[in-house]
Parts: sequence; C-alpha cells; structure tokens
Amino acid sequence: MTLAQYAPPLRRQVLDNGITVLALENATADIVAARIFVTAGSLYEPTDRAGLANLLAATLTKGTIRRSSLEIAELVEAVGASLSADASTDYFLVGLKTVTEDFEPVLALAAELIREPVFPEAEIELERSLAVQALRSQREQPFAVAFDRLRTAMYGGHPYGRSTLGSEVTLGRIERGDLQRFHRDRFRPEHVTIAISGCLTAAAAIALVEQYFGDWRGEGDAPGRTVSPAIAAPVPTIDQRHHMTPQDTQQAIVMLGYPAAAACDGTGEVHEDYAALKLLNTYLGNGLSSRLFVELREKRGLAYEVSAMYPTRSAASQFVAYMGTAPQNAAIALDGLRGEVERLKHEPLTADELQTSKNKLLGQYALGKQTNSQLAQLYGWYEVLGLGIEFDQEFQRAIDRVTVPEAQRVAQKYFDQPPVVSLVGPADAITFLKVA
Repeated sequence: MTLAQYAPPLRRQVLDNGITVLALENATADIVAARIFVTAGSLYEPTDRAGLANLLAATLTKGTIRRSSLEIAELVEAVGASLSADASTDYFLVGLKTVTEDFEPVLALAAELIREPVFPEAEIELERSLAVQALRSQREQPFAVAFDRLRTAMYGGHPYGRSTLGSEVTLGRIERGDLQRFHRDRFRPEHVTIAISGCLTAAAAIALVEQYFGDWRGEGDAPGRTVSPAIAAPVPTIDQRHHMTPQDTQQAIVMLGYPAAAACDGTGEVHEDYAALKLLNTYLGNGLSSRLFVELREKRGLAYEVSAMYPTRSAASQFVAYMGTAPQNAAIALDGLRGEVERLKHEPLTADELQTSKNKLLGQYALGKQTNSQLAQLYGWYEVLGLGIEFDQEFQRAIDRVTVPEAQRVAQKYFDQPPVVSLVGPADAITFLKVA
C-alpha cells in the first residue's frame, strides 16, 4: 500500500465569513477535540507591547459579556472537559476536548470566549504579575538564559528573537485598551482555522461551527500582517557571534545556532531543504541513539544532556545544538559539539545511517498522530503554514525521497557558516570564548 492510502477522511470547508474548517471523523473513542487557530501570535503584536498576545491568552478565559471567570470554569469542569488558550509566535490557539455528548456546549463556550471577551482589569493585573514572575524565573534557568541570548543574536528585532512573554518593560505598558484593539484587529473570521477530530461526522462538525461562528463578522477592513523587522543576517564578527553569560551554576550550557529554512518556501510549497534538515536533526540529536548522545555523552563523557532542535516555523527557522556539561569541560564541549555538527559537511551519512534516521523520524511522526488532539493540532498547523492538509502525506514522501548526497548538500549549505555561540556558566569557565 502507498502512503496516500493511509490518508484519513479529512474534509476542508471555508465558510462564507472566511473561517476555514477542517473536520476529521475518528470514532476510535467517544472523544472530540478541537484546535482553533487565530493568526494573532506575537508576530502580529507591536514591538513596544511585546507580550500582548500572551497576556490576551491568559485573560481570554476570565470573563465574557455574559459570564464571569467562575461561571466559565464551572461550566467546563461540570462536564469534565478541557478548555485553554495559548499564544505562540506564529499563532494564537484555543484548544478544547470533551466527550462527544458535551462537545456542542463547550464549542459554544469557546465561540463566546473568542467573540465576546471583556478582559477584566483585575485579571489583567494578576496575569501581568504572573508573566513578570515567569520572566524572572527564566533568568535563573541556565538553558532559558542561553537560548534567549542565542535567539536575540540570530533574529535581532524580529519577534522570533524574543520571548512570547515580552519583557517587564513592555508588559508594564500594556493596558486594557491594547488588548481590546488587538482582539478587534486580529480576531476576525478570515484569520481563523478550526480543526476538529473525533467521534463526530465531518458534516456534523462543520454544521456546529457554522451554527456558533457562521454569523461572525469582523469590524471594518481586515488589517494586514504587522510588518516585523527583517530577520538578522548571520553576523560576521566574533563579538557578535559569541555570547557569554556568567551565572553561578553547577553546569555550563553550550549552545550553537545556525540559520535554517522555514517550512514553507513562500509560494505554498514545502521548502526544498525542509525534509533533509528534519532528518539531520533526527540523526544528530534525537534520542539515546543519536550521534551527539553517543559520541559526546556515551563515548566521551562530556554531556549531562545533549540534543538538537529544528523547529517548524512560518518564517526562517534555526538549527540549534546544545549541551549541558561540567563547567571545566565547557571549552572542549564546544569544540566537540561544533565538530559533530559540521562533520556532516565533509563526511556524508552512510546509507544505513540515513535509513535509520528515516525510520526513527517517520515512526515518531506516526506516534504523534494517535490522539484527536494531536490530529487537530497537526492539520490545523499545516493549514496555518499554508501547506494544506495534503502535507501530512507529502511530508512522509519527502522524507522518503531524501538521498545521501541531498543530506550532505543541505549540511554544507547550512553548517558552512560560523554559528552563533551562547554559553552560560561560571565566569571562570566560559572566559575562553573571548579569544575563541
């Protein structure tokens, strides 16, 4: 059988008001999950109000025109459902999960939250305070500090270069009117994708969305996407590429960042390098059998933890390798980490190594589609990216098509430039970077 024959019965429909609905009937359990995506992540917030989308997510469920925060919580808990709101850089998300019988009232509540929030002042102040506490807590976490410095160096003033929490300064500027304006401008039907998966026919799921969202219209003309600063080009000088953050910790964090491709090439097609980058990430840093784990932890004993990541993003992404190590090993750990990544430019993977990475990646991909929540998240995100529901199958075919020469070509393309380096640890352990 071909991969296409495993495609689930997914239906896509755009309502008259512009909402895109993805409906997947999956009757394996008496559960329905929905993911409501809104193009209202931190990419769309003003730079001087960074953290606005996250603060809106924290207060969205704290009151509507018709219900108080307590009434909302009681309604959700009375049926044992889950309902939450979250903001990432690329999108805003309302997620819900219920037994099939209770899906309609919980979806109706989600529509009320999305369309009629009131943002109570007291709740704004409470959530602002919690966000500030979270920012301060992150400053005590070596990995979070290292990654913050790395993304700032790689992305500059672009929203990818900052925390979705914003900063204490920008959070202090946000007022209730800012939340109301951002909601009015970004929360519009043409900015919404609703993905539903569960024990419900596609026709019934679409009908419910039509019932509770179909009469929704945005106010005025839809604003365009906020113009973000250009993503910083790779910086040439050592001072700009190397970042040391002294911190009195028991271990040092060593982190490398290489600019990498977005998932989409801007024309609605997957980027030609995306699949190979995913495979290189799997080979280098995914699991106990990965190259970084075996070479740097098992054989050389350098790493407490070691891994790599290549996040799927709507704009230019980053390929990051990182390690937690004993402070006295920071210099040799940096050399080892960089050596293992950049070795791929000169030493191609063997056919067996490439096939093993494909099997691991595709196996993990299949395991990530077991629940209704996972399915709704996956298909909704592909729609938001502009890749469409067909990308689920196309991704698997793209992985299968990657060859040894193609993997090496991509390694040479992205690992040939000096990486941005971020070190966090005791000052006397990381000063070597000044002359590296």
